[in-house]
Amino acid sequence: MTFSHHMADNHHHCDELFASAEQAVDSKQWPQASEAHQGFIDAMERHLKAEEELLFPAFEEASGMSEGPTSVMRHEHVQMRALFAQMSEALAAQSSDDYLGASETLLIMMQQHNAKEEQILYPMFDQMLAPQTDSLMPQLEARGV
Repeated sequence: MTFSHHMADNHHHCDELFASAEQAVDSKQWPQASEAHQGFIDAMERHLKAEEELLFPAFEEASGMSEGPTSVMRHEHVQMRALFAQMSEALAAQSSDDYLGASETLLIMMQQHNAKEEQILYPMFDQMLAPQTDSLMPQLEARGV
């Protein structure tokens, strides 16, 4: 399996968890919303950390590019985490309007971010990290990604 396929599959998994959390908040089913939201956040953090701690450093070393696309992605991860925090606060306050407002912003950001990764960055990983696939893929799976 390629990095492109593996990581895009994980994007889809996170998207499904995100949709479940939004639906529960929209229905004001607060216990389910809390559980779904935490599941989404946990999956996203596993994904983001796998990129930041494993794939990005391996790519930067292999390509010699440390201020390129991975730098942009790290910056967007920071922005997403700020929205995660806003959503968590809104959930704690049981404010569906605030949650759904932040989640709408996050949805747009994730769609753009994922498209860049899936169309540009992950194919670069497939090329540059091909010799490391056998060592990196089990590490991704061990992280739950």
